[in-house]
Amino acid sequence: MNYDAILADMVAVAREAGALTQSYFKRFRDIEIGIKGPADFVSDADKESELLIRKFLFERYPDWSFTGEEFAPVDKDNEHRWLVDPIDGTTNFINGMHYTISLALRRGNETVVGVLYNPPADEMFTSIAGQGAFMNGERLKVSEQADVGLFNIGTGLPTPGLQLYPGAYERLDAIRAPVGAVRIVGSAANSCAYVALGRLTGYYEETGFVDTAAGILFVQEAGGVVTDWWGRGPEVYERTGTLLVANKATHAYLLDKLKDVPRKDPK
Repeated sequence: MNYDAILADMVAVAREAGALTQSYFKRFRDIEIGIKGPADFVSDADKESELLIRKFLFERYPDWSFTGEEFAPVDKDNEHRWLVDPIDGTTNFINGMHYTISLALRRGNETVVGVLYNPPADEMFTSIAGQGAFMNGERLKVSEQADVGLFNIGTGLPTPGLQLYPGAYERLDAIRAPVGAVRIVGSAANSCAYVALGRLTGYYEETGFVDTAAGILFVQEAGGVVTDWWGRGPEVYERTGTLLVANKATHAYLLDKLKDVPRKDPK
């Protein structure tokens, strides 16, 4: 299969969705907002972006399945499935901050192509499995930083009632104390891309796999480590969302800091 041609289509539709969402983003103060759950927002731009991407991809790949964030999945092909987050970081988006558009192609249980576009920054992350990860054509490599005092770690702030988060702020304080910085990017997909690029040395959060499938591929292709919070593989983190991506040293540091969190197992 020619993944180069598929990647080109994914980049093209990501740019189209970027142009559409930017038309809303430029007037973010006037965006109408819906609420899906605690601190979980949706806008017309999310829905229109997903519809645009769906239409584009189904015209070219009519028999493949599709899972997005805003509408019911379309189940056709058991082998090929698109995973699409039309705006990852909606809270950022509705407040005029950077957001991303994430597309991944799954073949069976593997992510074979990933694209992530940050329209405000015009940063396009791309990867084909086994061929490296790139940002605007430049190859990515995770940070080589091994000094704990210089780690720059990404995460998110938990909302009340999430199962895994009793004591989350005490844990965050323990993680933060020895390291250089903790940063909240506001997009899980972009956080993964930043690890692949070396802007973050690591990132951990409980998040959705649709959001992060492309970003996980970038980290893997850039030489990073991807597990759940207790060192387990994709059979766990793809189903639970307890994601940890990092360079080797930051991964070891975070595993140690998270080891006492009650484990979340796949259902």
